[in-house]
Amino acid sequence: MKKVYVLLGPTASGKTALSISLAGKLNAEIISADSRQIYKHIQIATCAPTAYELGKAKHYFVNELEPDEDFNAGTFAKLSREIISGIHSRDKNVLIVGGSGLYIKSLIDGFFEEEIKDLSIREKLNLRLESEGREVLYNELMSVDPDTANKMDAGKFRRVIRALEVFYATGNKMSEQQENTIKPDFETKQAGLTFERDILYDRINSRVDGLISGGLVDEIESLLKKGYTPETHNSLNTVGVKEVFRYLKNEILKEEMVEQIKQNTRRYAKRQMTWFNADKRIQWVNVSEYGNSELCSEHILTLLK
Repeated sequence: MKKVYVLLGPTASGKTALSISLAGKLNAEIISADSRQIYKHIQIATCAPTAYELGKAKHYFVNELEPDEDFNAGTFAKLSREIISGIHSRDKNVLIVGGSGLYIKSLIDGFFEEEIKDLSIREKLNLRLESEGREVLYNELMSVDPDTANKMDAGKFRRVIRALEVFYATGNKMSEQQENTIKPDFETKQAGLTFERDILYDRINSRVDGLISGGLVDEIESLLKKGYTPETHNSLNTVGVKEVFRYLKNEILKEEMVEQIKQNTRRYAKRQMTWFNADKRIQWVNVSEYGNSELCSEHILTLLK
C-alpha cells in the first residue's frame, strides 16, 4: 500500500519552509490542508507559500478560489483523494501540509458529526442570528437539509445553528452525516511540529509584526474595494482579515488591530494543538531542539519513512 505523508502543526510553526525541503527529499507534491490558503487575494493574511516556494514544489489548493466560492472539508477530502491517485500514478509521493485539523481528518479518516467544528462558520451564523432572526436561519436549514429541519423545533435555535455549521463545514447534511467508511487506498504517516508555548507565541507575535510591515492592511483594503467582507464571505471570517476590516471601518485603532490579531492567532494555535493532541498517531518534533532547519528536516524524514 502506498504512503501519504502528513506534516502538520499550529500556525507559525514553520510548516511551509520545512515542507519544501521534505518535498524535495521525498520526490513529493504538496497538498495544502489549509482552509484559507486556497483563496486568492489573501496571501499575506494566510502566510501562503511565496511564488519562489510554489516554484520549488508542485502545490495544490493554494491561491485557487475567489473569496465568494465555497470550499469545505468534505470537498477537500474528495478532491484530494483524486489528486493523490494521480500523483501516485506518476510514481511520485504525496505530502499533506497544513494546520486545518478537520481537513486532514476528513481525508485520512472521515469524521463523525460530533467531531465537526468550524468556529468561523459558527461565529458568522451567530451574528446572522442576531441580525436576521431565528426564522431566517431555520428556513435556510429547511432549504439545505429538510430532513434535519423537520425533526427539530425551530425554537431550538442552537441546534439549527449546529446543523447549518455541519453542512457548511463539510458539505454534508447532518441527516446523512456518518463516519466515512470508504477506506483510503493509502497508508498515512504523520509528523507534527511543536514548540514550547512561550517560543511559539513569540513566533506568532513576530509573524504578525511581519505581516503588518509586509502590506497586510493594503491587501485587505483591496478586498474591501472589490466588495468582499467577512460579513458576506465566510472565507474572510478568519484571523488577520476580520481585525483589519474592523480597523479600516474605524472601529478600532491600529494598535488595537495588531494586538487583536496576535491574541486571536495565539488562541487559534491553542485550539489547533487541542485538536491535534487527540490523535495519538502523530509523531511530534520539538523544532526548537534542532540547531537548523536541515537537521530538523532530516529527523522528520526518518519519522515519516
